Amino acid sequence: MAQQRSVLLVDDSKFARLLVKTFISSNYADWLIDEAEDANKAFEMVDGKSYDYLFLDFNMPGMDGLELGENLRPRFPDAVIALLTANIQQEIQAKAESIGINFLAKPPTEEKICAFIAAQEAAK
Repeated sequence: MAQQRSVLLVDDSKFARLLVKTFISSNYADWLIDEAEDANKAFEMVDGKSYDYLFLDFNMPGMDGLELGENLRPRFPDAVIALLTANIQQEIQAKAESIGINFLAKPPTEEKICAFIAAQEAAK
């Protein structure tokens, strides 16, 4: 049985958050999942919490997902951070990789999200 994990989903699209949350919770029923619609809300939520996975949208009002990931990395040095975005430019992918953030192209699918998590879990 998989160990319980905690997840933070940050995306300005409620539909995108719902999809990813559904994919994770249907495969990892005991995992705790928090949601935020932007970076400001995410910063409010992370105080005193620990997350194993952070899924961040790139295009959001205010701070983008790369900036958010860069700011959250020191707080969660062992967390898996993934940039989940439709913006698949090489420059974005290279920047994500350079700061230790994984890159997942939208649209999210159950297979894509679960294969990513399974690979990360196997590596732990």
